[in-house]
Amino acid sequence: MVGLKLFNTKGGLIEVMPHLAEVEADVQALIEAHMDTMLGVRFLASEYVIDCVGGGRIDSLGLDENGAPVIVEYKRGRCAGVINQGLYYMAWLMAHKDAFRSLVRDRFGAAAASQVLWSAPRLICVAGDFTRYDAHAVREHRRSIDLVRYRYFDDDHIGLETVASVTGQAAASRRSRQRAARLPLTGQQDGAMAELAEAVDEALLGLGGGITRIQRKQYTAYQRLRNFACLIPPQQTKLLVYLKADPKEVDLVPGFTRDVTGLGHHGTGDLELQLRSERDLERAQGLFRLSYAAA
Repeated sequence: MVGLKLFNTKGGLIEVMPHLAEVEADVQALIEAHMDTMLGVRFLASEYVIDCVGGGRIDSLGLDENGAPVIVEYKRGRCAGVINQGLYYMAWLMAHKDAFRSLVRDRFGAAAASQVLWSAPRLICVAGDFTRYDAHAVREHRRSIDLVRYRYFDDDHIGLETVASVTGQAAASRRSRQRAARLPLTGQQDGAMAELAEAVDEALLGLGGGITRIQRKQYTAYQRLRNFACLIPPQQTKLLVYLKADPKEVDLVPGFTRDVTGLGHHGTGDLELQLRSERDLERAQGLFRLSYAAA
């Protein structure tokens, strides 16, 4: 399975025969218990009842690393209806923003509730399998949708594989549009550092398919299922990029790479890169690929 990642509570990896869960609730319970690690999403609520004519229960609600609302729907095996069901709940969510803000406020505080990123709501469908028609269907919707295939490996491990990840437009046209759009810069952020920022942006978007660029005031995030890089607006003499690569697996170079585990900063990631020139960008390419693979 290409891109397969195995998870347990200790992060260990094993090699055993994969199988489906006994019941859908087992998948939901395991992912909800480790949602941040597996999906890059902070858990908000389970089996959330919606108040509309048709009714229904949203399997899981969460908030991703960039503050975007996330709906997660689960199916034990293959089920074509999971995408439409999730989109039905997404429509309800976008019409009831106050209810979601209230959930965020109760769990994460008023500051998080005031910074919800409503421009980029996400639907993550987790199922035993999907068809090629499912992968095609999500590309016809104007929403961010991730199709994630799961498999169990004994009773304590689960593997997740991203089957499709789209933002409502074809990947090729989306990438062209993203590259054409300049990064937002202030009047003082021009010249060499602005040009370097655009080169970093192009390098990150060019790593592979299924990359979404999320713009926040304090940083620009580059996301597959999870963030793999965050670019901070240019400073006068350098750019800061934060990666999901494990600093313990990198030979740290003073003035170029730094372990910021446990240190507060904008964006996400424990490995800080300090880029001052095109040469630094060339040195960073391997670390970009490492972080992209980790996401």
